[in-house]
Amino acid sequence: MQKDITSIFKAHLVPKEVYKGGKNIPPSHKKIYKLSSNENPLGASPKALAAMKAVLDKVDIYPDQTDIRLREALVQDFDGQLSADQFLCGNSGSEVIDIVLRAFINEGDEVIFSNPCFLPYSVFSRWYGAKQVDIPLLSPNYDLDVEGILNAITEKTKIIFLTSPNNPTGTYIPKSVMDNFMARVPKNIVVVFDEVYRHFADADDYVTALPYVLEGHNVIGLNSFSKTYGLAGQRIGYGYTTATIANYVRLIHKPFLLPLTSIEAAIGALNDKEFIDKTVKTVLEGRTYIAKAFDQLGIKYWPSQANFFIIDPPLPEMEFTDKMMEEGIMVRPVSQFGAPGKVRITVGDAEANAALVNALVKIVEHK
Repeated sequence: MQKDITSIFKAHLVPKEVYKGGKNIPPSHKKIYKLSSNENPLGASPKALAAMKAVLDKVDIYPDQTDIRLREALVQDFDGQLSADQFLCGNSGSEVIDIVLRAFINEGDEVIFSNPCFLPYSVFSRWYGAKQVDIPLLSPNYDLDVEGILNAITEKTKIIFLTSPNNPTGTYIPKSVMDNFMARVPKNIVVVFDEVYRHFADADDYVTALPYVLEGHNVIGLNSFSKTYGLAGQRIGYGYTTATIANYVRLIHKPFLLPLTSIEAAIGALNDKEFIDKTVKTVLEGRTYIAKAFDQLGIKYWPSQANFFIIDPPLPEMEFTDKMMEEGIMVRPVSQFGAPGKVRITVGDAEANAALVNALVKIVEHK
């Protein structure tokens, strides 16, 4: 009997869950505030926009063959603490995740992550046939289960994903917890430390991957230009790690990996300190304003170190999401991220935040 083409499909690629990004603003006659995708409330860095415009007449030719110019700019952004060969660049932080998985994962290897978390950790690892090991964050505060992760490690474990601040919870990993974990994790495992929202973290004991990279640990600090720098549409991100790991992973970089406009935009954004500072100030002030409103309205939320909150909505998540949309506010249900019943709300600018609070007041008063 003749077999059809599906007989040669890879079993581990058969969809179990598919990552779906936040929706775009739908056509509407009324003002819609998009507080569903954690984008920059101020738009894009002006210096990034100017840098892109300056090269628009060159998009008919191939861009840089490598990412070296951006890596050199990142050296300056990190005050020379790292060398250019310690950086990895890609078309978004998500692509850096994909590149790292391709570099290290063989079918049957194990990847550890902790739900609720960014869905691509599990979706992307499945593409390469990895066994996914979920060690959920501990309730009620979404704390990292350090002992659970360490006890789950086997000879097949290749990568562990940690996130701080975490998407979608907004919680973070204190330095003492991270110190304890890094001191005990085996030396043949790569720790991917997703710190995409690091600019918004103001806790005294918040820590990035940087000190652990400087100490020579096998950790990759994952970053994106989509949030603080306002370049979500340009799809540009990077990681930093030891030279040994970075030089190895770059062996699978494609030539002409990054678009010319993305390279220029990222370099311009790194130099726009005024915009970065204004973005952080806007988010921190908005975070305080929204948290106060949650308290006054009796809405349960988790303290956030990111540019968003996760909440227990006053209505079932989809009903709440629809009601908010009727009020002109787009929010994100996050059951798909491993947080059933919860909703994520991005911090916007002052106008958007005021509209958000007004919508919440209406819903709470009429539920």
